[in-house]
Amino acid sequence: MRYKALKAAFPYTLPIFTGFWFLGMAYGIYANASGFSFLYPMFMSLLIYGGSLEFVTVEMLLSPFAPVQVLIMALLIQARHLFYGLSMLDKFKGLGWKKYYLIFGMCDETFSINCSVDIPEGVDSGWFMFFVTLLNQLYWAGSATLGALAGSLLHINTEGISFVMTAMFVVIF
Repeated sequence: MRYKALKAAFPYTLPIFTGFWFLGMAYGIYANASGFSFLYPMFMSLLIYGGSLEFVTVEMLLSPFAPVQVLIMALLIQARHLFYGLSMLDKFKGLGWKKYYLIFGMCDETFSINCSVDIPEGVDSGWFMFFVTLLNQLYWAGSATLGALAGSLLHINTEGISFVMTAMFVVIF
């Protein structure tokens, strides 16, 4: 049952992989160029798992300690996830322990897939959504980690790389 759900979920996540590959690598290189080892983007991508917030977190870690401002910034950047979560309450009902990971791992791209895809017949919806979420998070964490490792090996001019998120939002807008 799990393998069938993974096999069904994988093709839906491939377009996300291509986008995450570029953005995650840019984030990893940016974090490394800002003075962080590969461990920082690796763990931030696994624990924070919010691309735009992770880019901002690099700057917040380099700034003077200001916990209230950090909390406000994080809430403002990630507030849209509250609405994503509300719209998924019915879909997550009765999923047991998977529900908690689905809530934690919901990013824009995962929400789009899990909200709109007609899950193939005979595939457990809970496992399908779990694998969409897991694959997307692994793509992001892997590319961020590889980007940080590449940034430590390649000595290139990274001036302007922090503009990646701004450019992405301008294109989306």
